[in-house]
Amino acid sequence: MSGRPGVAPVRRSRSFADEASDSATGPLDMRRLNTRSPSVARCFDALQGGKDNYAVDRAVVDAAVELSPGLATATLDHRAWLMRVVRYLAGTVGIDQFLDIGSGLPAAENTHQVAQWANPDSVVVYVDHDPMVLSHAQALLADNDHTHVAFADLTRSAELLAMPVISRNIDFSRPVALLQAATLQHVSDGTNPHRAMAEYVDALAPGSYVAVSHLHRPEEPAHAETAVRLEKLMLAELGTGWFRDRDEIAALFDGTGLVAPGLTRPVDWWPDGPRLRSRLSAQDLTLCGVGRKF
Repeated sequence: MSGRPGVAPVRRSRSFADEASDSATGPLDMRRLNTRSPSVARCFDALQGGKDNYAVDRAVVDAAVELSPGLATATLDHRAWLMRVVRYLAGTVGIDQFLDIGSGLPAAENTHQVAQWANPDSVVVYVDHDPMVLSHAQALLADNDHTHVAFADLTRSAELLAMPVISRNIDFSRPVALLQAATLQHVSDGTNPHRAMAEYVDALAPGSYVAVSHLHRPEEPAHAETAVRLEKLMLAELGTGWFRDRDEIAALFDGTGLVAPGLTRPVDWWPDGPRLRSRLSAQDLTLCGVGRKF
């Protein structure tokens, strides 16, 4: 998550230790890095062709790709969707505050780079609960005091929103962009992702936007079967990862109005150009959208 060319670095005002101390919450321990078991963030990184992953992560990815051969392409499509969303919200809408929950490991482009390219004064707070993700924050914070990091559990929304690193840098009396990209699929029905999302929406000022993507269980029997198999693999290897149907995903936007083109595949959300190849079945396994709070 190093700075993007064209975005002038700003002087560092707080240390990583300060941010980490402010962002500590509950029993989470950011010092514990488990490299013997696969992690969601590292598996995503491997699917995107990154280098911040281990053999144990790549083994899970290989098994997933065997079930759905287009999964790597679909993952890259998802990342491109997120960057288009940030570009739209920062550049077209004029949002200058971003709360990126479940930010994951750095990629070629990241939320703060895209947002600050459109507006160098944009403030971005990343939130994650993976210690390896947080370890990259040192580089992120070294030259950019408009970008911050919080170590937190997204299901504990009240605690997360009250954390000093968030409350000090995000003004919830003004519009905010809340990003929940591929996060709520890791919240079980028992923990109630819809309730967690409703609590976040309630905290946002009118004019705020939410961007949500989620693993999708399509109606088509063949695609639904693939979703079931992938879910079984994820739960067995990662202990998390639930596919939901269109209505369940749409309900995550309650309290907002969906921006055109509505709830759709990442590859179909305002693409940068015409489709140059046939759609892969793996691209049907994620739905995404952007909602505006009125």
